[in-house]
Amino acid sequence: MTTPGPADVAAAHRRLRAQQGRFVPKPVLPALDEVVATVLSQHTSDINSGRAFARLKEIFPSWEQVADAPAEDVADAIRCGGIADQKARRIKQILAAIEEREGRISLDRLAELEDAAAAAYLESLPGVGPKTAACVLTFALGRAAFPVDTHVHRIAIRLGWIPAKTTADAAHRLLAQVVPAAIRYDLHVAMVTHGRTVCRAQRPSCDRCVLRDLCAFGSTGRGAVPCAAS
Repeated sequence: MTTPGPADVAAAHRRLRAQQGRFVPKPVLPALDEVVATVLSQHTSDINSGRAFARLKEIFPSWEQVADAPAEDVADAIRCGGIADQKARRIKQILAAIEEREGRISLDRLAELEDAAAAAYLESLPGVGPKTAACVLTFALGRAAFPVDTHVHRIAIRLGWIPAKTTADAAHRLLAQVVPAAIRYDLHVAMVTHGRTVCRAQRPSCDRCVLRDLCAFGSTGRGAVPCAAS
């Protein structure tokens, strides 16, 4: 399969958007809130992570209070989001690292940095990788990043945009070269929706996929077979 270029990716985006309707961006959170919200979203549903974030903010109205609280209390506040003990430790580590660097618990300085510098800063925080950094850049700072979550990763492999064994970290670098900056946020949302409703990891609905003729995975009749890279 020929590696697609920006025009091919843009064409796929138009099909997805035509099927799904108007693009609706997420509510904008401060950068630090987006970091924590992304940590809470790992290995759980949007509903559960949203509840965990709301509960955390309800019990601890400021990030300083979260930083000062015992990890056990933070974990109890986010229990509904899954793997709460691990996430509580990670959140406290991130807050401590920011306070040590900035002298306060704030990521306001990111707004002054270029995209690459802001991404490097975020990825230097404990447990923050390219996906979380891209989410913060995209959703909180309005930058042209392209978050690669499990749905985007799976669909990109099935469409042949990246090689089958590409890691999630490598996928961020490769897809940044072919996804036009102007559609990155929109395409991310469209691919996540497509991955949840049509191009699922198990038993994808290839018969109603608007990208099927562009997809070797679906067009060969292997649509009922799960993608190993999911």
